[in-house]
Amino acid sequence: MGKSALKRTLADNEASAVLRNVRISPQKLNLVAESIRGQNADAALTSLTFSRKRISGAVRKCLQSAIANAENNHDLDVDRLVVSEANVGKGLVMKRWRPRARGRTGRIQKPFSHLTIVVRERAEGR
Repeated sequence: MGKSALKRTLADNEASAVLRNVRISPQKLNLVAESIRGQNADAALTSLTFSRKRISGAVRKCLQSAIANAENNHDLDVDRLVVSEANVGKGLVMKRWRPRARGRTGRIQKPFSHLTIVVRERAEGR
């Protein structure tokens, strides 16, 4: 009686992981995502491990999840994985107020972001 399964949107040699509602602005998250796009999976993990950005730990966990999905769910070779996509999207924005001088208020925005990482298995010759 349940719903029928959705068709797979990725190719057979791809796997993905999604990290939702991360409490950081999309602009800052995109700086870290940009640094791993196109890298080998193990090189990307290494660069995230030694990155000084605060959000790099969460991005590393998401990348590890994408690698685990590729290995366990899609039977892909871990040694040949490449980060093909690392997309950042806007999430909700919490609005807060701060009292300012002369009875005014200052608006504080606390943005959230979404991150999608897609890893792809390289061809044999590359």
